[in-house]
Amino acid sequence: MKHWLFKTEPDVFSIDDLYKVPSRIAPWEGVRNYQARNFLRDSIQKGDLVFFYHSRANPLSIVGIAEVTKPGYPDHFAFDPSHKYFDPKSKPENPTWYMVDIKFRKKFPEPVTMEEMKKHKQLKNMVLLQKGSRLSIQPVSPTEFQFILGLADVKL
Repeated sequence: MKHWLFKTEPDVFSIDDLYKVPSRIAPWEGVRNYQARNFLRDSIQKGDLVFFYHSRANPLSIVGIAEVTKPGYPDHFAFDPSHKYFDPKSKPENPTWYMVDIKFRKKFPEPVTMEEMKKHKQLKNMVLLQKGSRLSIQPVSPTEFQFILGLADVKL
């Protein structure tokens, strides 16, 4: 099992939105960055755990956990001309973009803020905390994952 951090803007899709989906399972679609796409296509597997990170929020923070229920598959929204994620270069026979399905696992009692994470030397190598790190999907080491669970006072 691997660990990941997925960034989302809470006004677009928040952890509460994921919780409200009847099955609590939703596709993670619309990723249009090649490095993040490669993670979706090649690395993220069923059972992997995901930190749900609210970006463009105040405060920036990890707000909960999801689990991957379906590994990477073609992002079919890229094939739909009426959809906001349409990409005319992506074809069903040769897809450019991929998505995974995630399931709500837990909302943190209190968010773990970016400011709080920066205070801990145990997280100094975390991709999220590196200068210029903007990738919407990032790997998280097992040590970082466990440390953040401790900050959130959450057990899985």
